[in-house]
Amino acid sequence: MSASAPANTATFGNGCFWCTEAVFQNLKGVTGVESGYSGGHVENPTYREVCGKETGHAEVVRLTYNPDEISYAELLEVFFKTHDPTTLDRQGNDVGPQYRSVIYFHDDEQQQLAEQIKSELDASGAWDDPIVTEVSPLINYYAAEAYHQNYYNDNPNQPYCAFGIRPKVEKFKAVFADKVKAG
Repeated sequence: MSASAPANTATFGNGCFWCTEAVFQNLKGVTGVESGYSGGHVENPTYREVCGKETGHAEVVRLTYNPDEISYAELLEVFFKTHDPTTLDRQGNDVGPQYRSVIYFHDDEQQQLAEQIKSELDASGAWDDPIVTEVSPLINYYAAEAYHQNYYNDNPNQPYCAFGIRPKVEKFKAVFADKVKAG
């Protein structure tokens, strides 16, 4: 699959894509969220292959958004505030390179903004440890299998969703109350 994407697209990896998808689906201005894989060397990887840690892919979400409602900078703010960007290949109990913190930029403007915000946050001392978030060009993207799409909404009572994702979504809604979709 080619790396090209529709205009106003962002691709982020910040841990389990089920968690990331659930957060961004609730964000005003985000018009679509798709879970997938990016950054690896295997074409059309499966979830099992990516979890095997040999494909080089990260679990990511590809977002489409309306820039009249939300900016790329605001998307980056949500990205950085909804995971720990200082842990290498880990988010909570999820461990492995597929869970790395990464921003895959689609153009020079996204790259410059991502690097600027990352640098400013690192210099601010917002975290005790240095930010390890990778900022890389999007060289490939593969949609995850259908059962991964809309996972939290389709499986809210599954234990991982109830005890892992729900608290993260609730925290997001509290911190970003002014940016949460109505409904």
